[in-house]
Parts: sequence; structure tokens; C-alpha cells
Amino acid sequence: MKNFPSNVNSPSMGKKNYLADMDYSVLQQCMHCGMCLPTCPTYEETGRERNSPRGRIALMRAVADGELKIEKAFADEMYYCLGCLACVSACPAGVDYADLFEKARAQAEEEKVLTGKKRRLVRWLTLRLLFTRPRLLRFVGRSLWLYQASKLQAAFRGLRLNKLLPKRYRELEELTPTAEARFSHQQIPLRATAYGEEKYQVGLLTGCVQDIVFASVNADTAEVLRHNHCTVITPRVQHCCGSLHGHNGEYELSKEMARKNIDAFDLSSLDSIITNAAGCGSHLKHYDRLLADDPEYADKAREWSAKCKDIHEWLDEIGLVTPQGEGGAQRVTYHEACHLCHGQGIRVPPRNILRAIPGLELVELEESMWCCGSAGIYNITQPETSRKLRDRKIGHIRKKPVDCIASANPGCNIQIQAGLQADGAGGIPVKHPVTILAEAYRK
Repeated sequence: MKNFPSNVNSPSMGKKNYLADMDYSVLQQCMHCGMCLPTCPTYEETGRERNSPRGRIALMRAVADGELKIEKAFADEMYYCLGCLACVSACPAGVDYADLFEKARAQAEEEKVLTGKKRRLVRWLTLRLLFTRPRLLRFVGRSLWLYQASKLQAAFRGLRLNKLLPKRYRELEELTPTAEARFSHQQIPLRATAYGEEKYQVGLLTGCVQDIVFASVNADTAEVLRHNHCTVITPRVQHCCGSLHGHNGEYELSKEMARKNIDAFDLSSLDSIITNAAGCGSHLKHYDRLLADDPEYADKAREWSAKCKDIHEWLDEIGLVTPQGEGGAQRVTYHEACHLCHGQGIRVPPRNILRAIPGLELVELEESMWCCGSAGIYNITQPETSRKLRDRKIGHIRKKPVDCIASANPGCNIQIQAGLQADGAGGIPVKHPVTILAEAYRK
């Protein structure tokens, strides 16, 4: 392939070799059939083989075989991938692409082929500092809330001062989410007992960004669970699930986050661990794989993965308590977060929940499983491709009049809301399906 040197490469002495050390059968599993190609947003954008899952796997295998030297071009290609996992849904061979692309990015970071003081500083401030310290993250969240609640952000935008920012920073400013006044632990009791008969005791994950921007979604999740015979245990201080680290080459740090989350819950007393964020859930369910070689945590991680459930999945499994009375007529369309439909294979349960709400009409969205371009921090690292995907998604949403867009991932919700705002449709709310369900229970 062009632009990729083919001389033999051996990782520097003392460095980990994630690709070479993994089970080689995973790399061999790809049959090169091409079924993934039409599902891959980056391949559709460029038409280049190396920008497809099949092409990237060929590059990874060449690295593992010692036939390809890891240089900047390899790392850039791995980070150009959205990690949307649409290829996983399409693959007839069951290739575990999620594991592959995480290991490839980890290897690129291990070799330090992406350099620059600015990049190193940003990664240290975010991945190693901010998203490993929940209290510090809450401090930043509170500062953001004060900035917004004091109308300083409104004044900054109203005076069009944001237009004075360099284009790159102006685009980032437009994506600034709205922080909530209260965090999850301020809205949800440590132990929230079930309404009526208690049949289950579950733990609730509150997340990192979710805790700052969508704490009310966590509160809605707890309320819905209580309506469905669940007593909800919500530890006061929880860590990032580690998906942000695992997806950005900090493989060892993602293991550390996994251990801290496992320690935060008494697994033996819980029937399930509930997550309501699609991207987090896809990663949380693989703690068993992540910690398989950890003698202290391997057994705990297996129990964790067996009990970890997405909220829609759990409600579908135990049997949803249908809301009673008039919910109010509304037309809702549903965007399928990539890591819910592709990463976790959950497509029907969210629709079942929405259809069970009195007065709600579910309007199917064209290309509902196509990535919106958020993809973790992809809208920050690859703004041009991200914006094209966002505009494509908004174009489909605008084809049919709806009162609300439902989506089960914080990144997607922020991305779609920003797209609606840019398209002049900012008045259409984007809500988590569980929030819509909680509203129906309250009515």
C-alpha cells in the first residue's frame, strides 16, 4: 500500500507489542470478503482500501508479522477510523474489530510516532489528569455551569466574540455542552428503594461526562428502574469507565479505570450493573477481556461483564412495566448510537420501550445505524469528516417532521443537538429514551 514503509519493524526494547502479543487467530479471522466496505463511513468518504476495516486489519497484521514499520502514517490511519463498529455488524466471520483497533492505537502510542508538545500536553491534561480524577472533573463541570448560568457564555456568543476565535477553536466552542446544576449523587440517593415490590437490586453507573452534562438522565434512569421493581445502588464517586482511554491508545490506563469501577460496587449483592451510555456500555461489558491476565481482578471482571447490562436491555429482559394513562401525543425518531447497535447488538429493546409509551408514534429514521460523527472525541480530532457525517444525519432527521429525537449516548446527543442548531432546528429536543419513559411515568 502506498505511503506505508514495508521494512521489518521490531518495537523498541522494553516496549509492549500489543499487536504481536495478541491471539494471532483474531488477526487471521478477516476473510477479506469486503462485506464491511459499504458500512464503513471513512471508506465511503475516500474510496481508499486503507481507509476500510479490511485495509486497516491488513496493516495491523503486517505490523504483527514484523513486515511493517510503525510510523506516523500507520498511526494517522488508525485514528482516522471512527471506531463505530459498523463493520462488526456486517462481518460474517465475527472479527473482533473493537479489540484490534484498540490494540493498534495502543501500539502507535507505545512507539510515540505521533509527536508534538501540544498533543502531549492535551493528552496529559485530559486522559491522564482530568478523566482519572472524578472530583477534579466535577470541579471543571461546576466551573462550566457557573460560566453558563451567569450568562457569560450567552454574552460571549451574543457579542459574536466567538467569531474572533481561530476556526478550529470556534468549532470546538460550538460543541460546548450545557452543564447541569446538580451532579448525579445530588439527584439520586445512595440507595433508592423500588416502588412497590422489590424484585431486583442493581448498581447504577453514572459516568464522567454523563455525570456533568446528563446527570438528569441518570436520575431518570434510577426513577425508571424503581418503577420496574428495582432498588438502585449508586456509589457517590465513580470513575470514568475507561473507554476514552482504551479508544485513544492508553490501554494500561483503561485497565486501571476498570479496576477502580469494579472496586466501587459490591458485585455479590447486585443482580445487575446498569449503564445508560452506549459508548461506555460497549467498553464496560469487555472488562473480562481487558483484565483477563490480571490474577487479582480476572474473576471479578468476568462477574462484572456477566452482570453489566444496558438499561434498555435490562428492562426488556425483566419485562417493562408499561406506563399508564395519557402520555401525550408526540412523534419521535430514533438515532441508534453506534456502540449500542453495533458494539452491543442492541436494536430492538429501545424501540420496544418507545412503542410502549402511550401516545408516542415512533418514526423510523433513514440510515438510523449510520454514525453521526461524534464517535467519542472524533468530532474534535477529525472535525471535517465528523461534520460531514453530522450533516448527513441531520439531513435524514429533517426529512420527516418530529417532535423529538431519541438517542442513548451523550456524545451523539451533543453532536446531533449541535447539528440541529447549525441547521436552524435547535428547538427540536434530543432526549435519551429513558428520559422519555420517565416523563411518561410521571404523567
